Formats: sequence, C-alpha cells, structure tokens
Amino acid sequence: MSPWLALFAAGLLEIAWALGLKYSDGLTRFWPTAGTLVAIAFSFGLMALALRTLPFGTAYAVWTGIGAAGSIIVGMLLYSEPTDPVRILCLTLIVAGMVGLKLNSPM
Repeated sequence: MSPWLALFAAGLLEIAWALGLKYSDGLTRFWPTAGTLVAIAFSFGLMALALRTLPFGTAYAVWTGIGAAGSIIVGMLLYSEPTDPVRILCLTLIVAGMVGLKLNSPM
C-alpha cells in the first residue's frame, strides 16, 4: 500500500472515530464505543504504516489536518454548524497547508 494512501485512510478513520465519540455518549453506548475503538486502532495502524516511509512531521500534520478538516465539514453537514466566511477561510488554510506539505515532501 502506498504510504500516502495509508495516511489518507488513517485520516478518514480519524474523522470516523471523532464522529463515533459524538455518538457514544461519553463511551456509555456499546456499539458506537466499539466502532470508535476499531476506528482508532485502524487509524493508528495505518498511520504507523505510513510513518515507515513518510517524514514524521509531514505525516502527522497531514493526518491531523485530514481529521480536523473532515470533522469541520462533517459538523457543517450533519449538525448545521456555522458555515460563515471566516470558518470557510480557516478550513481552506488547513487544506492548503496539507497540500503544501504533500507537494514539498521528499516522498
């Protein structure tokens, strides 16, 4: 598996486990908690796989950036969180930073 693909999948799973935490009601509901724990395990596993090849700082920043940007988008879509211009600008800056790190990566 490509390290960038593993990193992207790990980032998507970070969004999944953050969403799972929302539905687990403080880790008191069994299935959402179980799903959250599985997503965490796979996210960390794929991140570890990506770190075999990718630079640490780049991989960690992109992983957390995917999780942050994705969580913001999910919040906007599922929970009607604000979509004001400043929030969209900040989201755009997160994505631009990840793209910049990817383009400047030696891998």
